[in-house]
Amino acid sequence: MIRAAFILIALAPAPAGAACRLALALGIDVSRSVDARDYAIQKEGLIAALADPVIVAAFLKPEDRVAFAVYEWSGQAHQDVIVDWTMVAAPSDLEGIRAAVAGHVREQDFLPTGLGAALAFGRDLMAQAPDCLAETLDISGDGRSNDGRMPEVVYAAEDFGELLVNGLPIGGHEADIAIYYRTRVIRGQGAFVEVARTQDDFPRAIRRKLEKELTEQLIGRAGDGWSLLRVARRGRAAPSQPTIFQ
Repeated sequence: MIRAAFILIALAPAPAGAACRLALALGIDVSRSVDARDYAIQKEGLIAALADPVIVAAFLKPEDRVAFAVYEWSGQAHQDVIVDWTMVAAPSDLEGIRAAVAGHVREQDFLPTGLGAALAFGRDLMAQAPDCLAETLDISGDGRSNDGRMPEVVYAAEDFGELLVNGLPIGGHEADIAIYYRTRVIRGQGAFVEVARTQDDFPRAIRRKLEKELTEQLIGRAGDGWSLLRVARRGRAAPSQPTIFQ
């Protein structure tokens, strides 16, 4: 597909009357392959990203807001919401999110990798989000699913509608994890993978991923011009054209 020229969302006003331009949920892997050091890197990396001036500006610069949530996942029956849906309208909202992440302690550190269940949980969490123009689920992890339904089984069995799923595979534990995420985890036109070469690279990867998700990935095409489109969710009609372009 020919790539259209991108205009940063910060420069493109959203439709009149829209209160939220994006519902963005992060699903963070805390399965047994993530040791205490890895866990600290992930937490501190996310906190640092949410304090980065570029990311703060991406959250706050446009006219309309971003709804944000964070959850941890491991075994097929273990998902834990760290930050429930929060409408980010001011720097203080991001400060509260950072404090919630910093103060959270994972419940267990010996569970397997239930990636299919993590995706299904993210979809259900998204159904509770505020009414936003676009929806993105952001899944990170350092291993293939080995507990419960596989990602492709979940996608085939359950309705994800127009929900876009991006991936942040973390190398160092399993070979070809980036290929696994590209072929079996991400979904939706324009979905992408941001690779962390190792856990030490997670802070850079999560910052870059958030920057993409909050800016150019929100550009969609409606009719003859560029604009944001309302996605199909909770009974609304789906748009005739995809909302996200690669």
